[in-house]
Amino acid sequence: MPTTHRSLSAATINYMKIRTFSIALLLLLPAAASAQTAEQILAKVIAARGGREKLHSVRSQRISGTISFGDVGGPFVVELKRPLKMHMQLTVQNQTMVRVYDGQSGWANNPFAGKLNPEPMSEDELKNITEESDFDGPLLDYKTKGNHVELAGKDKVKDKDVWRIKLTNKNGDVRFYLFDADSFLLLKWEGKRKYEGQELPVESYFTDYRDVGGLKYAFGIDSGSSATDITQKIRIDKIDLNPNFPDAEFAKPTTPPQPGSPPPNPASQPPAKPPA
Repeated sequence: MPTTHRSLSAATINYMKIRTFSIALLLLLPAAASAQTAEQILAKVIAARGGREKLHSVRSQRISGTISFGDVGGPFVVELKRPLKMHMQLTVQNQTMVRVYDGQSGWANNPFAGKLNPEPMSEDELKNITEESDFDGPLLDYKTKGNHVELAGKDKVKDKDVWRIKLTNKNGDVRFYLFDADSFLLLKWEGKRKYEGQELPVESYFTDYRDVGGLKYAFGIDSGSSATDITQKIRIDKIDLNPNFPDAEFAKPTTPPQPGSPPPNPASQPPAKPPA
């Protein structure tokens, strides 16, 4: 894994907020190197996360927690598996949304828009979920992915000095990653997302870093159109590294999720040992 809306009705959820959720979770994935000064900075970013070797040792990942939009919210589970496989399930107001990608094809239902049955994703949706399901994120091996990275100078996030790294992906979309100048952990992400023909600004803020299997992850992610307009909050409860996922988990859903059905129990499948 943006909107400027501040509230949510009992029947609908702005789909753009769900997209922001996915993009925010995507930013939990590892960053990699650029050139010259940016390369030096991002090398420290990799070290701060836990090191390149350990990052590459993660073959699958389950992220579970809660997400809130103003006064409403609910549980979510996101499962990722190399290469480019994703299964996301979110339940809010007794309605469950599922997005699935098997590396080539994707399907989604959106009960908040009255679409209860899984449908093939549109071209734009496939482009988005292909990036979301990239287990390493857009910065690792960025050249082979057609992306460009450069240093955009220093900045401030609240009272902290940060390095601003600019990423331009192969589609021409520009994003900024702001890393703490002392800890080299990601504090902020800036970008834009297209929704109903409009480009909307998005900002995500990362807090509460914790150690999971020798890697650092942010367990708090707040997103909105600006620092003063935070409309979505993610609180992660648990991150499992290298759980065993059958490929069928990422295939086209055979039946739509039942209203009110909870996400799968994160503890139902114990994590496997990391590969050698």
